[in-house]
Amino acid sequence: MADPRGFITTPRELASRRPVAERVNDWHEVYPGTPGLAVLPIIEKQAGRCMDCGIPFCHQGCPLGNLIPEWNDLIWRDDWRGALDRLHATNNFPEFTGRLCPAPCETACVVGINRDPVTIKNVEVAIIDKAWQDRRVIPQVPEWHTNKTVAVVGSGPSGLAVAQQLTRAGHTVVVHERADAIGGLMRYGIPEFKMEKSVLDRRIKQMELEGTVFVPNVNVGVDITAEQLQERFDAVVLAMGSTVGRDLPVPGRDLGGIHQAMEYLPQANRVARGEDLPDQILATGKDVVIIGGGDTGADCLGTAIRQGARSITQLEIMPRPSEARPARSPWPTYPMVFRVSSAHEEGGERLYAVSTSEFVGQDGAVSGLRLSEVEFVDRRFVPVEGTERILPAQLVLLAMGFTGPQREGLVTELGVSLDPRGNIARDTDFATDVPGVYVCGDAGRGQSLIVWAIAEGRSCAAAVDEYLNGSASRLPRPIRPTDRPLAV
Repeated sequence: MADPRGFITTPRELASRRPVAERVNDWHEVYPGTPGLAVLPIIEKQAGRCMDCGIPFCHQGCPLGNLIPEWNDLIWRDDWRGALDRLHATNNFPEFTGRLCPAPCETACVVGINRDPVTIKNVEVAIIDKAWQDRRVIPQVPEWHTNKTVAVVGSGPSGLAVAQQLTRAGHTVVVHERADAIGGLMRYGIPEFKMEKSVLDRRIKQMELEGTVFVPNVNVGVDITAEQLQERFDAVVLAMGSTVGRDLPVPGRDLGGIHQAMEYLPQANRVARGEDLPDQILATGKDVVIIGGGDTGADCLGTAIRQGARSITQLEIMPRPSEARPARSPWPTYPMVFRVSSAHEEGGERLYAVSTSEFVGQDGAVSGLRLSEVEFVDRRFVPVEGTERILPAQLVLLAMGFTGPQREGLVTELGVSLDPRGNIARDTDFATDVPGVYVCGDAGRGQSLIVWAIAEGRSCAAAVDEYLNGSASRLPRPIRPTDRPLAV
């Protein structure tokens, strides 16, 4: 155990973000320096709050099974090298999860039963950011090669995880990405103020030095056929994510100025990185309405603020969550509570329990939307009489989630089956019904968290390794597709 009385004597303390007035004028991360280094002055005492429970429910909350009490204890004892080893034992990319994961481990923390939970996420990102600063993150080159080849389609967190694990197992891995740079949604979906792309670039460089081959600008199913891919590689892993955005088919949807979030965010990311896009979708000087109250909507909010929107309103059809954990979400489950992201601190208005019935426009462009308050009656949302009004909007962003992987192209060519939700069907070993073809991450699971994507990538790698070698794999397998931890 770290500090035997730490959870009693030390209050929970988070890293301080940069002042709002400062950070909305740039695209850098919202923390001074980097998140991990920003918490260094307080992190050892925060790690000391860990109780090293006899049954660490934080393990159950984390799909990766991170060894949280172990690296908390090591940090409290100032053993940063040992903490890094324990962190990397279960997580290929803690700098990603330490920035982007909503930390279901913290809501499962035993200290959190009647006190504020341990700042697990802050400790995690401090360990890895300090390790990068101290140059202790080095390539792990395989000792031998198996002469087996694997094609990975998609370079998001699940694709990168499965690729790194299989490369380290001695296989030759080629990652295909249809965008012009590697990283999937982490490259062009996550704004710079949440994770600067230098964080992604340094990990990709490590993987290249280990032997992973990256091929951007290749749309598999168009530039390379499914048949060619199967002929060239001994196994294929589909990790292309869930990319089909959920639409809102109401009158006026065809008006100009209404876009999916993933049309808007990638353009902003490109411009923030110095590219010139003459036809960029911009929020500058406009009334912006974001439909969807999740993380993608918050990303749109922070981006629109930095572009100088006149007003921003975020709509959510569900009622406003409570501040405290509701009775229907008892510890250690992940509760639906009211949360304030860094983007919400910066501005905008959030409206709950509202639904859009029509987009209104002028000269072919959207000028507003008609909405009403709603209540949940007989398993459906019903408009509340007398609450209908028009909200001005010259830019509407749809951030209502995703409905599955793109079917056209590779999925159709391969002939893999889909499950009832429209995701690629797989068995408990991540195998599709096409021999030698596997699927992991959002493409098989459906839209989910980054920590789930990495866990599925690691587990899928073990299954593929067994398939290629014909024997049990030494790679870890933290989960199977049927797993459902308490925190989700």
